[in-house]
Amino acid sequence: MKKIISTSEAPAAVGPYSQAVRVGSTIYFAGQIPLDPKTGQIVSGGIDVQSRRVLDNIAAVLGAEGLSFDNIVKTTIFLTDLADFQTVNEIYADYFTQAPPARSTVQVPALPKGARIEIEVIAVAGDGEETVADTSG
Repeated sequence: MKKIISTSEAPAAVGPYSQAVRVGSTIYFAGQIPLDPKTGQIVSGGIDVQSRRVLDNIAAVLGAEGLSFDNIVKTTIFLTDLADFQTVNEIYADYFTQAPPARSTVQVPALPKGARIEIEVIAVAGDGEETVADTSG
């Protein structure tokens, strides 16, 4: 069964969706844009400020389940301008200091509320030390 995850430490959903949904040990997060959780408005500042706000919002939703960035296994970054990639990458590295997750980054024409960045993640609860069989042949 699915469990809806919600915290007031991250921005409320701006539509009919949940901040995150847990199914078993896997947690699927809605994309986070750089909304201030207190005001519900996009933070002012450049891509650096927006990137940190997005990652802090993700941290808040992770915290609601007692998780950290170490539990994230996949991220997708949406940027309105790939020229921001290097700055975002540097800030991203501050949050994922060891064994970073798999990641995709794509440029999109627009994001909700005029955001320059959105990040969605998938996390897995547990230590991640399960043994996986190599079936490659």
